[in-house]
Amino acid sequence: MGKFVKRNGRLLLAGAAVVCFCAALSLLFSAREVIQTGSWGLSFQTEGRPPIGTASSEALKKNDAAYVGDSDEKVIYLTFDAGYETGCMGQILDTLGAHNVKACFFLVGNYFEQNPELVRRMADEGHLVGNHTEHHYDMSRIADEATFTQELQSVEQRYEQITGRKMEKYYRPPQGVYSEENLKTAQKLGYRTIFWSLAYVDWYQDKQPTADEAFDKLLGRIHPGAIVLLHSTSTTNAAILDTLLTKWEQMGYRFGTLPELFEKNSAPQTPF
Repeated sequence: MGKFVKRNGRLLLAGAAVVCFCAALSLLFSAREVIQTGSWGLSFQTEGRPPIGTASSEALKKNDAAYVGDSDEKVIYLTFDAGYETGCMGQILDTLGAHNVKACFFLVGNYFEQNPELVRRMADEGHLVGNHTEHHYDMSRIADEATFTQELQSVEQRYEQITGRKMEKYYRPPQGVYSEENLKTAQKLGYRTIFWSLAYVDWYQDKQPTADEAFDKLLGRIHPGAIVLLHSTSTTNAAILDTLLTKWEQMGYRFGTLPELFEKNSAPQTPF
């Protein structure tokens, strides 16, 4: 009798553990439906498939935001972040032109001031120029809507003064730090917020990755619908870009644009 009670107790405990585990999983995935303040993050589960983001595609879509495209189509949306110039942008633009690839460059305010000729070249060659804010602040700490708005509108004005064109409204939060209120304010201003589903540590100027390290991440983790974030300040990125684009093309990928991404995202998709 004693053994029976003990064994049964273990079974009851095991059953409770299963229930608790399932409840924890439920809370984890339901939490992803809520946009919370924090830094954008990714969890890669399966090679060749989109990673799981800090928030789900469906939760982001409600705020005109995205981190990945259609997981059934081998398309890459190529984006670059640039806060300053290291002499790499010209080479990057040359390479993109050779492959007939259109990218989106998310620029900080001082980039317009210091490199107007490169901004004009981006626009003239058919690339999007996105809004990375005037000062690259942690935008989640800006509670005042007027201040948030000024951070974006200042960049719009710089772009229009340099190119004579209206800026298309795509916004990337500096350092990927965001809040639901940020997304709602950006949406109210007509912006679409762009996160990413593939990036790697390429921004340290004194510790650039080797070509092999870059290829390991950028080829090994590529997936259908990828929004790729690269930093144009990276000498490694500039050096490998021609080979990288060629290898992606050989893997069967084509390159899409952010307007195309949002056209596709307007149709119902399976959330990640």
